[in-house]
Amino acid sequence: MSESGFEINPVYRAADVQGDLAERLGEPGEYPFTRGVYPTMYTKRPWTMRQYAGFGTAAESNARYHQLLAAGTAGLSVAFDLPTQMGFDSDDPIAHGEVGKVGVAIDSIDDMRTLFGGIPLDKVSTSMTINAPGSVLLLLYQLVAEESGIGGSALTGTIQNDILKEYIARGTYIFPPKPSLRLVADTFAYCKAELPKWNTISISGYHMAEAGATPAQEIAFTLANGIEYVRAAIAAGMDVDEFAPRLSFFFVARTTLLEEVAKFRAARRIWARIMREEFGAKDPKSMMLRFHTQTAGVQLTAQQPEVNLVRVAIQGLAAVMGGTQSLHTNSYDEAIALPTEKAARLALRTQQVIAFESDLTSTVDPFAGSYVVEAMTDEVERLANELIDRVFEYGSAVDAIEAGFQKGEIERSAYKIALEIDNVERIVVGVNKYTIDVEDPYEPLKVDPSIEVAQVERLARLRAERDNAAVEAALAELKKAAAGTDNVLYPMKEALRARATVGEVSHALREVWGIYRPADRF
Repeated sequence: MSESGFEINPVYRAADVQGDLAERLGEPGEYPFTRGVYPTMYTKRPWTMRQYAGFGTAAESNARYHQLLAAGTAGLSVAFDLPTQMGFDSDDPIAHGEVGKVGVAIDSIDDMRTLFGGIPLDKVSTSMTINAPGSVLLLLYQLVAEESGIGGSALTGTIQNDILKEYIARGTYIFPPKPSLRLVADTFAYCKAELPKWNTISISGYHMAEAGATPAQEIAFTLANGIEYVRAAIAAGMDVDEFAPRLSFFFVARTTLLEEVAKFRAARRIWARIMREEFGAKDPKSMMLRFHTQTAGVQLTAQQPEVNLVRVAIQGLAAVMGGTQSLHTNSYDEAIALPTEKAARLALRTQQVIAFESDLTSTVDPFAGSYVVEAMTDEVERLANELIDRVFEYGSAVDAIEAGFQKGEIERSAYKIALEIDNVERIVVGVNKYTIDVEDPYEPLKVDPSIEVAQVERLARLRAERDNAAVEAALAELKKAAAGTDNVLYPMKEALRARATVGEVSHALREVWGIYRPADRF
């Protein structure tokens, strides 16, 4: 059986592929984009090679970014620590013990200056994995660029900004769903006017897949969330062709290479149809499902970690054969700790070998017409469409989230996978088969616990040096906008310029919009 639950035949023949294949395929760069969103794909230029980095202090992360850029990385991908993701400052009591642990701690514009010091922001594409306070971090990035004389029209990158998947699979939400959707729509409108090249959202299936979603569930629930964001933007008065070209997506790449290729191709086809038929999009760019891929962290093992190099190579191949626009390859040691410098470099070299030593960049969509991949693409598409329909039987993606539908489906899939591994029905090399008695020693990267003390001291200095009356006035303007209908990003930017902190901005919005607790719903 496939990961999505359909039967895989031992042999595929022409009869296994539905008729009208040419219509379902189209040409590369043309509707329905099954064969890729651009006519030439990688034959003219490879995908953007990103490495996800960020740990400890902004200064440490800045040093890692310079190392990655020197090694040939074309785009940066920023990991933030948990307090930053939840809209808390490093000196907040709730942040104790978590500062700088799973990403970089960013409390204010001062930290953002340090994080990107010496990096030409008009030459580098930056992806920021941040959701509930995504608009806050984006504005800090813009302010730092402006200080270097770089205008918003020159900035390229992506904020994840996908709050709906947080309610489904990850949990770093702050506000209830409706004001969260309003913040997303405000960000769309702001970027259209101020940062026209910025990708305003990365609608993510990755985290749902990491939580246990099958490939069909991953794309179904992701595209259902995408529909909800499009509806929210249209309800806010925007035309679909004004914002849809800047939407992007984020998927996982597993070791089940053939089904993953089929998944990516099916996702493009479904999204193109939704945008044209449901939302009446006219611009072909509005129908293109452009996506970033990260190899599957959940499939990495702490046992025999070097084997992860092989897994990541296979996963990277799946992403490239599936037509990704950018790719992050995990480091082999990420199942143990934050990646070491050597491991991060090897992960990047994996992509470079695929791009420059294989022949995959010589032709577009090398699997087109393959009996097995075309049949699998149709199967994944069918299952995903059925799941999308089930989501909207609740009324909306938000209604389904509040009913626990997506979360329940994913939990059942995760439980099934766990049972299969425990019963050795699903082989994981080094874990339940081909094990060794003694593991080789490994020295993980460790985060200095004094980072929290240093961040707290930095915040104390900031609050002593800044004009606190100006900060309070700016935060009052932000709360006024949040209580009304004005776009909140404009007063938010002024508050951050006055050196308001990420936590202070988030708390101001909490005062107006409230916070979301699942216990209130279930």
